[in-house]
Amino acid sequence: MDSSNTRRQATRQKLFEAAVTLIAEQGFSSTTVDEIAERAGVAKGTVYYNFASKTVLFEELLRHGVELLATSLQLASDENAERGGSHVDGLDAMVRAGLGFISRYPALTQLYVAELWRTNRAWQSTLMMVRQRAIAVIEAELRDGVATGELSEDLDIPLTASALFGMVLVAALDWQSYQPERSLDDVHAALSLLLQGRVGGGAMAKGTPASG
Repeated sequence: MDSSNTRRQATRQKLFEAAVTLIAEQGFSSTTVDEIAERAGVAKGTVYYNFASKTVLFEELLRHGVELLATSLQLASDENAERGGSHVDGLDAMVRAGLGFISRYPALTQLYVAELWRTNRAWQSTLMMVRQRAIAVIEAELRDGVATGELSEDLDIPLTASALFGMVLVAALDWQSYQPERSLDDVHAALSLLLQGRVGGGAMAKGTPASG
C-alpha cells in the first residue's frame, strides 16, 4: 500500500511539473492533455486516472504549489522562532524563503501571477483560496509581532501581509527574468532593507525606538 501510494505521488508530481511548465510556456487553452502526458512520460489515460479533467489538474496544481510555498514560509518562521529571533526577523526569513522557492519553481510563479489578472477562469475561487493560505502565514507573524508590542497596534495586518507577499513575487520574477546574474543573497539583502525600514522601523510599537 505504501509502495502504491509512493508511486502515485511520484506520478502526480511528474504531471504537476509537466503541466505547469507547458501552461506557463503556451497558456492553458493551448496546452493539451496529450502534451502533458508526453512531457510527463506517462500514458494519456494516466492523466485522467489521477485528475478528472485538465481544469481539475490545474486547480490541484495551484493548490499543490501554494501549499509548498506556505510550508516553506512556515518553516522559515518556525526556525527563526527557535533561534530566538524577533518577529521582524521572522518576516525577513520568510522573504528569503519565498525568494528561494520562486527561484526553484519560476514557471509555477509566472503562471500564478498571470492567472491573478484573469477573471474568466473556472478556478478563480480556488486561486483566491490558495493565495490566502500563503498570506495567512505572514499575517500570523505580523499578528504575533503586534501582540508582543514589537510592531505597532495600528498596523494594517491583512494589507501589510498582502504587500509583503506581492513584493516578493514581483521582485523575484524581475530578478529571474531581467537580472538573473544577481545572487539570492543580493536580492534578499535589497528586500531586507525595505522590510527593516518599513515594517521593522516604521511600524515599531509606539514609544519603542527603531534600532540603529
